[in-house]
Amino acid sequence: MTYAYDDQNIFAKILAGDIPNKTVSETEHTLAFHDINPQAPHHVLVIPKGPYVTGDHFARDASDAEIIDFWRTYGAICADLGVTPDTGEGYRIISNAGRDGVQDVPHFHLHILAGRPLGRMLNPA
Repeated sequence: MTYAYDDQNIFAKILAGDIPNKTVSETEHTLAFHDINPQAPHHVLVIPKGPYVTGDHFARDASDAEIIDFWRTYGAICADLGVTPDTGEGYRIISNAGRDGVQDVPHFHLHILAGRPLGRMLNPA
């Protein structure tokens, strides 16, 4: 399957420097920044710098270096926030994909949410 990447999406514009962000962490392959509409006391977005539309696209087509860097950066951010279960109260990560997943921005990203009880992820239908 081929994914068509929209290079005009908001995250592409952030990566290009056209839109400012409140950076939490930046590496060779990954950018993390505070969400502009936080849903919890800690709400950080983690995005790969490459043009990947969804998590499965990233997992399948990203280089080993990109994948390792992304997941290590995510882990370091959780530790830096003090939210890992061994040092804090825990967190949730969310990644939406496609229409049914209600993906708003067509660039793979993780939401790290923490700092309060988050409740159940989904209510039974």
